[in-house]
Amino acid sequence: MLVSTDSFTFLFAMQAIVFAILSLVFLVYFRSFKREYVKCWLFSLVALSGYYVLSAALPITDIYIKNNSLLLFYEQVQQTALYLFLAFLLLGLYRTKRKFTKTFVSLAVLLTFFVSLTASIAYLLSEDNAAMYFEVKAQVQSFIFIISFLSASLYLFIDRKPHFSSKLLFAFFLISAIRYLAYVTMTVMTLTAEWLNQLTLLLTYFDIGAHSILGFILLIWIQGDERNISKQSILREQYLGKHDVLTGALNRTEVMKQLTEAITIAKQQSCKLAVFLIDIKQFKFINDTYGLNVGDCILKEVANRLNNSLLKPKAVGRLSGDSFMFVIEYYNEPSVARVPEHLHQIISRPYQYHDQEAHIQASIGYTSFPEYGENAEELLQNANLALHHAETNNISTIIFESGMQAGGRRLLLKEKELKNAILNDEFVLYYQPQLNLLTNRLEGVEALVRWQHPTKGLLLPGEFLDDIDTLFMNSQFDNYVLSKACSTNARWYEKYKRRVTIAVNITAVEFQDPQFVSNIQTLLRDNNLSPRYLELEITENVVMTDIDTAMNTITSLQSMGIKVSIDDFGTGYSSLAYLRQLPIDKIKIDRSFITEVATNDSDLTIVKSMIKLSHGLGKRVLAEGVENKDQLNVLRNMGCDAVQGYLIDKPLPEEKFVTYLTKQNKSTKT
Repeated sequence: MLVSTDSFTFLFAMQAIVFAILSLVFLVYFRSFKREYVKCWLFSLVALSGYYVLSAALPITDIYIKNNSLLLFYEQVQQTALYLFLAFLLLGLYRTKRKFTKTFVSLAVLLTFFVSLTASIAYLLSEDNAAMYFEVKAQVQSFIFIISFLSASLYLFIDRKPHFSSKLLFAFFLISAIRYLAYVTMTVMTLTAEWLNQLTLLLTYFDIGAHSILGFILLIWIQGDERNISKQSILREQYLGKHDVLTGALNRTEVMKQLTEAITIAKQQSCKLAVFLIDIKQFKFINDTYGLNVGDCILKEVANRLNNSLLKPKAVGRLSGDSFMFVIEYYNEPSVARVPEHLHQIISRPYQYHDQEAHIQASIGYTSFPEYGENAEELLQNANLALHHAETNNISTIIFESGMQAGGRRLLLKEKELKNAILNDEFVLYYQPQLNLLTNRLEGVEALVRWQHPTKGLLLPGEFLDDIDTLFMNSQFDNYVLSKACSTNARWYEKYKRRVTIAVNITAVEFQDPQFVSNIQTLLRDNNLSPRYLELEITENVVMTDIDTAMNTITSLQSMGIKVSIDDFGTGYSSLAYLRQLPIDKIKIDRSFITEVATNDSDLTIVKSMIKLSHGLGKRVLAEGVENKDQLNVLRNMGCDAVQGYLIDKPLPEEKFVTYLTKQNKSTKT
């Protein structure tokens, strides 16, 4: 018997060491991936290691503990460790799919201790201690494990994971449940003590092997889960590269690609295509009246209705905020003539959001292939011309006609002219200084673009930005300006040994591009520019078009060290209430509030509230359009952080702005 006891002691000790090592492995996994279910399984393995430590020590302790009650209480502590192993094992399994609070975990642990403590008290109060102990330790424990393992196996059967370890764990739980069920059944039957001892010995070896297998199943689960998460991340990245994040419709790049493919197929099959551009009327009014959530819900539902149209579109895409493209294939003119009516019908159906009901109307402009366009860009441009004509004349639907080509030819010429201007580097940046009111020193500059036209001279933004927007050149132009600003900053440092923060305006199209953050990283790396010297300015409307995506982008930029500010604050969709949701660094108060801030009590109150609230949320404030000392003094007294305007200086070409850098260098030397 002594040999048998020593063998078990050694075996239990080895198991304790194995699970201690596995616990360390799980600790490394948890620190690397921060998965809560891994933490639960870590605690489970620690408890199991403790159980085997107590099991190894129990035969030795038996020699020294003469009091039977004390010995059985020691064994009950051992059972508590086993119950904790079970509790955290099940908590981890549940946490792989769903979240729970710390309170829930605390209650589960308390329940585990309660079950164990109840068993101990039941033993101590019983007159027949041996019989009661057997019932508590064997029958009750087996019943708890049967219920737990059967429930876990059922959970895995219903809610299957996409990796093989889920099947392994399901098999483990099911076999373990059968093991305890068989044991309970046999102990109830009339058996000899010798036979029962042999069965108990056999099951002890079974449990040791099963627990070892469980540890490795859990390791395989973690690896499979991480591979699945990585795979899902890759698939999501690929999806986001082709689809609009908010609506799930194709983005502009992908819908144009599919339109090109549809044109190729249409040529082969001698059929025609109709390209519809749909724009929601007064969508800003929807956002202002019903709220941004309702606006987002409507955009999603519009995309859903278009995708599920009975016409079976060849492509459905979201080109911008509330503008969609709808492409169908057709063979005769009467069939395509009925499409606009169908589109108006599906779009005008009421939209439900909780207890709110919203109604919208749309403007539609469309064109056809091959009559009015041989490629995707030409078809888009002609459909856009028709849509613009519909909106300008307040008409619900217009088909592109040859008479509109005069405007189209102008845009074609303008597009060629703008692309040549970018290629020939005809655009120049002017820099308007920003004054820090606390230090009275240069805080940074805002980059403002001008077009040094070869024949028309210097053109202001109002003379070409609308055409860039109409021609969908925003992304290309934004990248051009960003590249120019970064290279200029690098050149200033090389020549003047000065780093100046340059603020650049970003449009909604570029800001919502999934590749935007990586493009910024490339620009900074190529110009050896620290992120702290680049500030990106976006308008409220850019953020409110898709607030979740905007917040994620802003967070990514800030983690790189890039500052993000809201330009023209107070003039867009949002109000001060949305300020707390935006993880931005700076608020730029629009000049319309500054013009009469020194003479108009209403503007004074508004600006004061903006500054106070912004500071309360830890955001800096810059006032635009400061043109006289009265405005400056009022803003300084209200605690405004910085100002920008003609009082400080007008937008300057680079050759004039660098005097700020040389002055600073001289003052530093002296």
